[in-house]
Order: sequence, then structure tokens, then C-alpha cells
Amino acid sequence: METIDKKKAITGGEFLIRETDPQEIFTPEEWSEEQRMIAQTCKDFIDTEITPQLDEIDSMKNPGLVPSLLDKAGELGLLGTSIPESYGGFGMDFNTSMLIAEEIGKGHSFAVSLSAHTGIGTLPILYYGTEEQKQKYLPKLASGEWKAAYCLTEPDSGSDANSGKTKAVLGDDGKHYLINGQKMWITNGGFADVFIVFAKIDDDKKLTAFIVEKSFGGITMNEEEKKMGIKGSSTRQVFFNDCKVPAENMLSDRENGFKIALNILNIGRIKLAAAAIGGAKGTINHAVKYANERKQFGVSIGTFGAIKHKIGDVASTIFASESATYRAGQNIDDAFDALVAEGMPEAEAKLKSVEQFAIECALLKVHGSETLDFAADEGVQIYGGMGFSAEGPMDRCYRDSRINRIFEGTNEINRMLTIDMLLKKAMKNELDLMGPAMNVAKELTSIPDFGSDDDDAIFAKEKKALKNLKKAGLMIAGSAVQKLMTKLKDEQEILINLADMLMEVYVAESALLRTEKLISQKGEEACQMQKDMTLVYLHGAVERCIWAGKQAIYSFSEGDEQRLMLMGLKRFTKVEPINLKDARRRIADYMLDKNEFTY
Repeated sequence: METIDKKKAITGGEFLIRETDPQEIFTPEEWSEEQRMIAQTCKDFIDTEITPQLDEIDSMKNPGLVPSLLDKAGELGLLGTSIPESYGGFGMDFNTSMLIAEEIGKGHSFAVSLSAHTGIGTLPILYYGTEEQKQKYLPKLASGEWKAAYCLTEPDSGSDANSGKTKAVLGDDGKHYLINGQKMWITNGGFADVFIVFAKIDDDKKLTAFIVEKSFGGITMNEEEKKMGIKGSSTRQVFFNDCKVPAENMLSDRENGFKIALNILNIGRIKLAAAAIGGAKGTINHAVKYANERKQFGVSIGTFGAIKHKIGDVASTIFASESATYRAGQNIDDAFDALVAEGMPEAEAKLKSVEQFAIECALLKVHGSETLDFAADEGVQIYGGMGFSAEGPMDRCYRDSRINRIFEGTNEINRMLTIDMLLKKAMKNELDLMGPAMNVAKELTSIPDFGSDDDDAIFAKEKKALKNLKKAGLMIAGSAVQKLMTKLKDEQEILINLADMLMEVYVAESALLRTEKLISQKGEEACQMQKDMTLVYLHGAVERCIWAGKQAIYSFSEGDEQRLMLMGLKRFTKVEPINLKDARRRIADYMLDKNEFTY
């Protein structure tokens, strides 16, 4: 593996076979003053307009409340961050839009409503619409005058979206399509003015997308769904009964709907990761405050080692997930800039840049949503009995977090997609996995490299551990492909194991690169907390890679082959021991002193 040539930007999935220089990545510490002001605007909006009304929002007794709050968000410009100025928006870059998603992510049900409107409800028109469609719809969507929803899922088509049965038939006049069908789990369905609807024309095998206005008629819906969490977001079944849609409201080309859905989901996945990070930070803040306030045996429970362990672990996981998310976000921005410089139209470049990093988008959706779940679960435990009470904040945090592992494709689907996309890149010669995998196979029978004991460079041993983790993943993936060949796609458990290893490598490496860059700027002493969080996460990542690697190896190998790979896994998963207990305590003590997540 070689350090990236600064003249050649990294491409999606390439982190597995190349080393990255810390100066090449973006870190959240580098937000500009303008970006920090935008984030503060979002925070103030959530603190003043949303948090005091969470109970009323969740009660759904006032159907006009969430739309009115979206109107206020529109007045602040929060609905048009990704929309170009020529259509009434602000045209912000991708990473800035992710920062906004993070801050809004603390808004529980409202965050879901806003994200659905600005993401899957608006972006299909922005990226695939004609100029006339953009001029008509985007300004009203940016201001909040019109609210948007996205109609893809059907009762019999969830993960297999292209199996939908909703039909569109061109009318006798040749000027309108009649749409008939049923959609379910439609966020914002109860108040949306504009729907992005996917249907099949005649006997087409693939979906076509349409922009459908509620005013077109022929649209009815069931009552609001009763849900485990995000109770305040409108979720309806929507029925189209001879809904008359002008032919010019077809979005993009016929049968291009499935491609639209996939590309918009790539964007939604990484933005969900950012929103989940925001939710996780809000959740751990509740827990830290409670740990300071709650007294047992005459002292705050935050003084107890078991509580510090939880706070330190959650903080380290959030820090690592955040590091990886904004690293990928900047990679997407850089790819966009490069494509535009080459002459590609901006809308096409936006889609292409995200598509290049679809692997990272899928991994981060998984990691972000599971980080939020981890924070919520440990938050309930820190609260103890009050964590189980609906009178405290953890009830809502716990219930609302759960949907994120299902949204934007289940985490299981995203794990399997990751490996599928990686292998397809390799088969297209877009990513050289075979060469590095063969080198690792040769290394298994060679004398181990014990390294130099006098290498005092910062993170030298940890970098070697990460390099070896990548080798472990390549070793198992290469053997699985060689042994199972085309059958590998059906071995879902192995695909999930491999994805977990890939995810842990990317996230741990991102945390390390972030901290190394900070140390180069501020010195090691000033970055002790970041160093502690990086090492706590890295050690956990190694253990998780060992577990996932063993499960995969046990699944397809036996005899000498299995013993050789297990030996290789043991060799490639060594990490310099540190006192993790003390590291977690330092992390927790700092947060308890500040009374919040402050990194």
C-alpha cells in the first residue's frame, strides 16, 4: 500500500488498498466561521422551536404544527441549502449540507420530516428535472411553500423496489398519464403538496419517475400510521386512483426511475449518518448531565467507573463515526470539483461524485445508525429506572433511534451492497483488489515483519495495526471469492462479516487520521482526549474484526486452509496494548466536567 499522490484524489473503496496522508482529509475542526454560524442557526432553531414542542409534535393532535415548523425552517433558509441560488436556494457544498443534517438530526420526528423534504422529496427534481421542472418546483420547495414526499415503497416491494406494481398508462389524448397503485410508509404523506412517484409504464421492466402534485386529484390516503418511534412524522399509505399527471411531469427518461432511486438513496444514506451523529451527540449530552445530577451513595453516579466506561465508549464511537462521515463528505466535494473542472454539468457531477463513494455512503449509514442506537441504549442504562420512564428524555431517544437501521435500505442490505459494489469495481478494473489480495496470500507463508522497536513516530504502531487489518480483510475476501466464486452473492452471512471488517477499518482509520492531523497542528498534549478516543475505538475495532473474520473463515473453509487463514487473522489483528480503562476515564471526566460532548 502506498500513500496517496496528492495530485490524484482517492476514489471510493480505495482506502482498503492505499494509505491516506492525514493532511489529505477534512476534519470537523476545520469548519469555517460561516459554516459554524450556519450550524448555530440550526442549533438555535432546534432549541427554540422544536425541543419545547416535542411532546406536542409526537401527539399528532395538531396536524398543522409540523408544516408550520417547516415554514419557519424555510424562512431561515434551511430547506434550500442544497438548491442553487438561481432556484431560490443557497447552493452550499455537500459537506456543509451534511453539517446542517447533523444539527437538525437532534430534532427527533421533525428531523425526519425536514430530511424527507430536502432530500428524497427535492433532490430528484434538482438532479434529474428539466429546466422547466426546476423553475416550477424548486423555488417553492426551497421556501417551504410546497412540501415534498417520496413514493417508492409498496406493500410487496420493500428492498426489492423495482418489483413495484404501481402502473402508469398514457391516456388517449397522449398528454397525460393515468397512475394507479398503492404506496406505503410515505413520510410527509399527510401534508405533502408534491410527490415523487415511481411507477411502471405499460409492461416496462423498470420504474419511471413522475412529479405528481396533490392538486392533480385521484390521490387518497389512509390514516396516520401508529409507529414505535418518530411518532410526530406524518407517515401514510397513499393511493393513486386514475391520478391524471401531465406527460411533461415525467422525471428524466422512461425506465430511469430505478436509477434515480438508487442515486438519491446514496445521498440519503450518508446524510442519515450525519443526522444520526447529531442525534447521538444529543443523546449522550442528556446522559452526561444526568450522570452529574443523579446522586447515589452520597455522590454523583458520574464518579463511578462503570458509568465512565459507558460515557467513554459512546464518546469514542461518536468521534470515530463523525471523523469518517466528514472525511467521505469532503471526498465527495473534491470529486465534484474535479468533475466540474473537466467540463461535466454540475447536476450530473453532483450525482457522479456521490456515486463514486457509494461504498462509503452505505458503510457510514450503517455505522452512524448503529452509533446512535448504541448511544441511546447506553443512555437508558445510565439513567437506570428513569431511562425506562416516559417522563425522561431517553424514552424518545431510544424509540426514535431504531428506525434509522431500516431507513434508506436496512443495515443488512447496505452491508451486502458494500461488498457487491466493491467486487463490481474490481471486476471493472476500477479498483485493483486482486493484486493486493495475492500479495497478502504470499505474505501468509513468509516470515512475519516484527517492525522496529525504536520507531517513536506518532501512531506508528497503530498505523501498522490498521495496515494489517486491511490485509486481514483482503485475505478473507480473496479466499471467499476464489472458493465460492459466483455463489458468494448468496452467502449473505459472509458478505455481512466482510462488510463489518471493511467498516471498522474505514472508521478507525478516519479517527486516527483526524487525530494525527490535529496533533500536527496543536501538539500531542493539546489533543490527549482525541488520542484517547482514537485508541479506545481502534482497540474495539480490532476485536470486532477478529470476531467477524472468524465467523467468515468458519463459514467457507476447513482443514489446512482454515488453519492457515486463522493463523493469518491472528497475525494481522495485533495492536499495541494500552490501559483502556484509564483512557475511557479521562474521556468521561473531561465530558462530565464540561457537562456535554465537547469534541
